[in-house]
Order: sequence, then C-alpha cells, then structure tokens
Amino acid sequence: MLRQINLKKVLFLDIETVSQNPSYSNLTENLKAHWQHKTRFLSGDKEPPEETYGRAGIYAEFGKIVCISVGIVYTENNEKKLRLKSFYGDDEYELLVNFFQLLTKSYASKNSLLCAHNGKEFDFPYIARRALINQLELPNVLDLAGKKPWEVAHIDTLHLWKFGDYKHYTSLSLLTSIFDIPTPKDDIDGSMVNHVYWVDKDLARIANYCQKDVVALTQLFLRFRNEALITDENINLTT
Repeated sequence: MLRQINLKKVLFLDIETVSQNPSYSNLTENLKAHWQHKTRFLSGDKEPPEETYGRAGIYAEFGKIVCISVGIVYTENNEKKLRLKSFYGDDEYELLVNFFQLLTKSYASKNSLLCAHNGKEFDFPYIARRALINQLELPNVLDLAGKKPWEVAHIDTLHLWKFGDYKHYTSLSLLTSIFDIPTPKDDIDGSMVNHVYWVDKDLARIANYCQKDVVALTQLFLRFRNEALITDENINLTT
C-alpha cells in the first residue's frame, strides 16, 4: 500500500516547540497554579515547578511553535530530490498563517497527505490546538471533526512501525540507526531547543535542526517502501 502513495502528494513535516515564557516566574498566577497541577502529575512533587517548566513546550496549553519544517519529494532527471523549507519566528500567529497558506494552496486535494513521526499524537494535534488558540481556521487537511479514520489524510511513521503494537514507542533516531540511514551529527537535540530559543536566541539553529529531522523522516519513509535513499547532493537544505 505504501508503494501506491504518490510521493509528490506527501508533505513531510516536523515541528519544534518551546515554552511560552522564558521561565516559570513570567507566568500569571493563574497559569502558575495550572502548571503546578501539571507538575504534580509529571513528577509527583519530586521537582519544583520552576525546574519542570523547561519541559512546558511539549504541551500546547503551555508552549508555542517556533518552527515548522517541511519537505517535498520530486523527480528531476530521473533522480529523486528533496526540497525543504522552514517557517520559523517568534510570532507564532504569522508562522501558522504562512504554513496554512501552503496547505491551502498545495495540499487541499483529497489525495494530499501529511507525514510526521509521532505526528498523530504530537505534531498534528499540537498545530491544530495552537491554531485554535491563535483564532485561526484549520485547513481541511488538519480538521478532523466529523471525519472517519480512513478519511484522515495523515501518515505517521511511528504508527507504521508499530504494526498495531500501541504500547511500543520507537524514536526517529533509533529507526534511522537500525535502517542505516545516515544522519548528520548535530550540536543540539530536542531537549536543548528551549534553551537555544530563550537563552541563545538562535532560531536559525533550531530551523536547521528541524529540517534535518524532516530529512530523516523522508528517508525513513522511503526505507519503509523499500526504495533507495535520496543522495546528499539531491537534498536542498535552505537554512
């Protein structure tokens, strides 16, 4: 079935998120109380809320999107190529508006698909929730209301790898390792994004990291189809 999917209709994507504020002390008293409640659930009072707030970015209620990187596979001179683009910035509203313009213009048809790793539990719902908070209308490809499961145009490489084993989680990094997918060594990982954003203030570095995850995601999908990987010279990193 995967081999029947038209790669030109698949938008590969990854998002990077951070806490909405640089520190717990910047929250309103109301949000502090809510984060304290969340912290008790997370750590059972083993860590104070000031220390756990660095992980707030993984929750759409306490975080925000600072980068969405996308990848498009196309063929030129009988070779597969990958074009990448990143939407990133401090203004989440503007970032989402620009990303949604791409979805509305190029991924509104019935056979268009979005692909992410753990996208069904993280990337897709996170984007949708932040869109609602920013009072933006959801593009059809992200609006799941009233849709039957087979009408949802989302591919999740984590779910593909699970084969129905829903208790099992496998990271994108591990899958690229076992499938011998070469990935560039980075100076940051996901746990460092919040620090790079709020302390180093280096959004371009985050976008570069995000794009490399999209490369890994795309190559993994090709491996799942038993197809050759896209060569480095045919990958267009734009940051």
